Amino acid sequence: MCHPQMRTLIFVAWLLFYVSFLLGMRRMWTGKYVRSPLARALIMNMGSETDSPGSPGSEAQQWYRCSPEMLGEQVRSQFIQSHLDEDTQAFLRRSMEKSGWLFTQLYHSLFSTIFSPIVSRTSINGFLGRGSMFVFSKEQFQRLLRIEPEWKGQRMLDLGAGDGGVTEVMGRHFHEVFATEVSTPMKWHLQRKNYSLLGIDEWHRTGFQYDLISCLNLLDRCDEPLQLLQDIRRSLVPHTGRLVLAAVLPFQPYVETGGAWVRPKEHIKVQGKTWEEQVTHLSTDVFLKVGLEVEAVTRLPYLCEGDMYKDYYMLDDAVFVLKPQE
Repeated sequence: MCHPQMRTLIFVAWLLFYVSFLLGMRRMWTGKYVRSPLARALIMNMGSETDSPGSPGSEAQQWYRCSPEMLGEQVRSQFIQSHLDEDTQAFLRRSMEKSGWLFTQLYHSLFSTIFSPIVSRTSINGFLGRGSMFVFSKEQFQRLLRIEPEWKGQRMLDLGAGDGGVTEVMGRHFHEVFATEVSTPMKWHLQRKNYSLLGIDEWHRTGFQYDLISCLNLLDRCDEPLQLLQDIRRSLVPHTGRLVLAAVLPFQPYVETGGAWVRPKEHIKVQGKTWEEQVTHLSTDVFLKVGLEVEAVTRLPYLCEGDMYKDYYMLDDAVFVLKPQE
């Protein structure tokens, strides 16, 4: 039987190897395999100058680009052009700062490696207080809904609210804020923010009607997306209720079942190769079939805090404002 001191020594040796491996991977990733510390620093500084979010011609300028002439005729007039704004840049700056917290990132990486076989990535992020998402800023949300900063509604519901970061942007405009979430650690974050939690199978059976329901990047991870849209439509306040829906494009639906990713029971096949073509098909085919009509649409980056390998992660979003058909 192994002596306790030997087990401790083996664990410490493994931990040192793991940390060394991660540090080596980080150097390879960020320094593009450059060995000299001075050369690597110069390359990283040059990259930060040319690729800085918000700098002219940077990657960030492409996140909002749309060719309205490629949108269908019914959708073209509803398109709203968005831009990189101060709230988005502030989120990116915070993400880049956190990515540089070496020992915090090492701890996060070790924790994720140990628990990822038995705990979902969302719950791990909830435990660690990391992985915050950014979908839109206060100003972008107000422009989409065509509301003033002081406007107030009665009741809103955020489906799959995560840690409540995006809920906060919308919730300031409502007297009552409800949310659903599967992950227990994320529920703790929502409760600390005093949001009212509803079960994922009960929110549409409470008898409540909502001035706003948000469904952000949930449609492609839902087993019955068309049923979800129908339940949302029935839960909106008649005539004035609105759905804010974000969908990652290209649309690639999968659901997590027992640690495996499988096709959903209801498979929405979105036609088109470009962002504009897929937005048009969603607007004129998928949404209309369930009685929802596009009132506004914009292109935005779906941003997530990064890790020790990358400052932040980005997916391409289409954000819609939908209203029930009369």
